[in-house]
Amino acid sequence: MAITYNNLYLDLRQQFREAGIEAAALEARELLCHVTGKNQEQLLADMYYYMSSDVERKVRSLAARRLEGEPVAYLVGEWSFCGIDLEVDPNVLIPRVDTEVVAEQAIARTREVPGQARVMDLCAGSGCIGLAVATYAKNSRVVLGDLSDEAVNLCQRNLRRCGKRSTVTCFPVDATKAPPAQFGRFHVIVSNPPYIPTGDIPTLDASVRNYEPHMALDGGADGLDFYRAISREWKKALRPGGWLIYEVGIGQAEQVMAIMEGEGFLSLASYPDTAGIPRVVEGRLADTDEKQESPQS
Repeated sequence: MAITYNNLYLDLRQQFREAGIEAAALEARELLCHVTGKNQEQLLADMYYYMSSDVERKVRSLAARRLEGEPVAYLVGEWSFCGIDLEVDPNVLIPRVDTEVVAEQAIARTREVPGQARVMDLCAGSGCIGLAVATYAKNSRVVLGDLSDEAVNLCQRNLRRCGKRSTVTCFPVDATKAPPAQFGRFHVIVSNPPYIPTGDIPTLDASVRNYEPHMALDGGADGLDFYRAISREWKKALRPGGWLIYEVGIGQAEQVMAIMEGEGFLSLASYPDTAGIPRVVEGRLADTDEKQESPQS
């Protein structure tokens, strides 16, 4: 029997709610838009039209995979971040709202730079943070770096998708090692590194544990390995007075600030995400003639 877009949407929303999916309405709509090729406005306009049995079958097939735990972003192959639609796949983490707070801080620091600002997005994944900076800080020139070749290839596709080929470049790079000399120095380095303690990975939600890349999650025994390495090695790639900005996990802000303080960073501060959890930590490299300041949070 034929079914309307609206009735299928309501059916999926109910199934997702019963399965405990928080954004049930959003995800049901995303699946419908993906299969039909309609944007949200077109879908709303066509809600009371009947769909073909083939479209219904494809939507229900994807919905079944979602109910088994597969993230909707991987099912549809794209996700929105800071108002930018980006391609995503299982080789990279799905961009999250919490990370938008990190991007906003990087954008703000980049805009403070007089003239052109060089920005590095380290452990870039999909390139979401760096591409947000390139989009909203018009004075920026951005480098996206990741150890994963698949992630670098995805960054390349996303910078083309965003029309940023003239202001953004991508390179394979190991964040735990000294930066290549040819990179030069940056005004801002921003990073959302792996920060889940190794022992905590088996306890993560199944949609993360079973589908998102462990390479982008595992931060070592205490979750802090990348913060130690980046703070030590990549300060060499910062200009005097330049900013290092991190996303951190729950309960890690003070520890990360202590690591940065030990490496000589100044003006240390943390900022909360939308849930009030400290999510961003930043510090500034001293100017050449600047004396050590006391950190503040």
